[in-house]
Amino acid sequence: MAYGPVTPDAPSLLRLDGAALVANWRALDRLSGSAACGAAVKADGYGLGATEVARRLAGAGARDFFVATWAEAAVLAPLGLSVSVLHGVRDADMAAARGGYARPVLNSAVQVARWRDAGGGVCDVMVDTGMNRLGVSCDEVAAGLLDGLAIDTVMSHLACADVDADGDDAMNARQRTAFAGVAAGVKARRRSLANSAGIALGADYAFDLVRPGLALYGGVPRGELSNVIAQVAWPEAEILQRRRVRAGESVGYNATWVARADTEVAILNLGYADGYFRGFSDRGCARAQGIALPVIGRVSMDLTVIDVTEAPELAEGDRVGIDFALPAAAAASGQSQYELLTSLGVRYARFWG
Repeated sequence: MAYGPVTPDAPSLLRLDGAALVANWRALDRLSGSAACGAAVKADGYGLGATEVARRLAGAGARDFFVATWAEAAVLAPLGLSVSVLHGVRDADMAAARGGYARPVLNSAVQVARWRDAGGGVCDVMVDTGMNRLGVSCDEVAAGLLDGLAIDTVMSHLACADVDADGDDAMNARQRTAFAGVAAGVKARRRSLANSAGIALGADYAFDLVRPGLALYGGVPRGELSNVIAQVAWPEAEILQRRRVRAGESVGYNATWVARADTEVAILNLGYADGYFRGFSDRGCARAQGIALPVIGRVSMDLTVIDVTEAPELAEGDRVGIDFALPAAAAASGQSQYELLTSLGVRYARFWG
């Protein structure tokens, strides 16, 4: 990866692999067969930067983008993309919604009525098929709630697609069957059900459009994707201080780690305020020149301590890479892959390669 220059006032870096991002989208596109492959770029592109993510994916061929709010849609407006706002349209959103730079995904009878009363226009609709989160009900659709709407995409969302277990099949199949049935009675240009994990369930779940999110950014929601998806985000942190901890001395809050022998440690400008959570305490790992440098003691808000005994050349001002392959990082920390990505903080300088 080739990156732009690193500024001296950016001690925390997030190196972002644009080629891996694009490769992930293309892999998911291939797995989706004839269905179009869109991209969820909500939560600021899952923490990586929505504008830069969307620009790269649009260049690769993505044509459909999904955000949560109208504020997120406004950020993408200068790119001229097809954007859907998953949270629909509140009264306060109507001026933005009528601006024409994004479509609402209508989620309730109230939103449908609000959209009609404002003169309507092209929209998307979410149908609840069993998740009991956002969406109009199948009964409401059958009763004619959506009749006359100009619907681009009717969609639903799978509750258990990312569960690697035999027990998830029944729920996924029920939702797929329910969606196929209700969508058949809706006048819409396209049907969409699968997220990243749903793509891995196979062609029966692809319909006309898939909406991957996590897997674009290096997350692996199902085992079938483990050899398909590449890591995108690579955090680095700067060493603020190197010091020796004598045998019997402790490190960090609550003295959870005690040195069994004299140990060389480095204090990093990294903590849970940066999305490097306390779950990494005594479980995370940094690396320099291929050498594993384990996290020792409790991760605090702004600081993390690593054992650098095996890296005598590391000094104050040097940077180390942080192990952040999402499946392994999630297993180590106890946080979901989604939480790890979307919690990457504003103190990282983001560099795309």
